[in-house]
Amino acid sequence: MTQPRIGQPAPDFELPATNGGTVRLSDYRGRKVVLYFYPKDMTAACTQESCDFRDATPDFGRLNATVLGISTDELKRHYKFIEKYELPFPLLSDPEHRVCELYGVWQEKQLYGRTYMGIVRSTFLIDENGILAQEWRNIRVKGHVDNVFAALRTD
Repeated sequence: MTQPRIGQPAPDFELPATNGGTVRLSDYRGRKVVLYFYPKDMTAACTQESCDFRDATPDFGRLNATVLGISTDELKRHYKFIEKYELPFPLLSDPEHRVCELYGVWQEKQLYGRTYMGIVRSTFLIDENGILAQEWRNIRVKGHVDNVFAALRTD
C-alpha cells in the first residue's frame, strides 16, 4: 500500500474514540489536525509523548489545531490512560491496524533480537482542507511536540 504524500489528501478514516462515538478525519475539515500514532498506552515513551501533546493542547488550539492520538489499544485501555494522565483529546482505537496501514506506520520492528509488527511512532499534520501538510516518521519523543508546534506556526 502506498503511503500518503505531502500535498496530497490525507487518507480519511473512521475509528472508535474515547469521546463516546466514532471519529472521522473528515469531521475536522476547517481545522488543522495533529494526528499522532504511538505504540502502546501506559509505556514510558508513549506516556511522555502523550503528556507533551497534552501540555501543548492550549497552544495548538490557539492555532486552530486539534490533537488526535491513535494506537492499536482497545478503548478500555485508552480510557484508563486518559484518566491517569488527564489527556484532553480523543484517543482512537485501531486494533486491526487498518488506519495504521493506511498511513504506513504499521511496520516490522525489532527489539532485543525479536522481530514483530507494530506502530512506528509517527505524527502527521493535516491542514484545514484535509491535505497532508507535514509528516514526522520514526520520531524521538524529546522535542518532537516543539517541532510540530513550530510547523503549525509557519503553516
